[in-house]
Amino acid sequence: DWFHENRSRYLNAKANYESFIQSVINRISEFDPILKGLEATSCTYRINRDIRFSNDKTLYKTHMGAFIVRGGKQNGDRFAGYYVHVEPGNNSMIAGGAYIPPAPWLKMIREKIDEQGARFLKIIENKEFVKFFGNLEGEKLKTAPKGFPKDHPLIELLKMKSYLVTRMISDKEVASNDCFDLIIRGSRIMKPLNDFLNIME
Repeated sequence: DWFHENRSRYLNAKANYESFIQSVINRISEFDPILKGLEATSCTYRINRDIRFSNDKTLYKTHMGAFIVRGGKQNGDRFAGYYVHVEPGNNSMIAGGAYIPPAPWLKMIREKIDEQGARFLKIIENKEFVKFFGNLEGEKLKTAPKGFPKDHPLIELLKMKSYLVTRMISDKEVASNDCFDLIIRGSRIMKPLNDFLNIME
């Protein structure tokens, strides 16, 4: 099929992407030292799609993604991290935070927001943070989570089921010499959010 006929092109693109991600990891680890020694291969996702429960039976992804997180991508359900996504059509992005954290972790995040609300607001309302990422993203509960009053001053933040940030990157930016610096800048801005969310051991 087409993929096998073009396998050498894919392997070349994959090698280039992993080399780029390794450079990103090495630079991020200068200000987030827990990532020191992390290998790009443990952070990058496979090209094959999981089609078992999907109506879309397309076999391959049209993007390359890497989740740079303590211990590699398999720890995405335990730690917040940095996500780098490259896809044509102006669909590339740098993103991060905690994506659908499991119940025990989510409970800890909510309790921390309840206890340290001023610190959390300082992070997500920081001018540089808002300018780069905008607002926090993520689905919300319709009602107050268990254990919190519905008139809690931070109820909208406590209702969140994910705590994410995203900054889209245009094809022009991806192809520019500034793309690496843009990703590093976004990661540095994102770090205080990840630090706040990283409660699990």
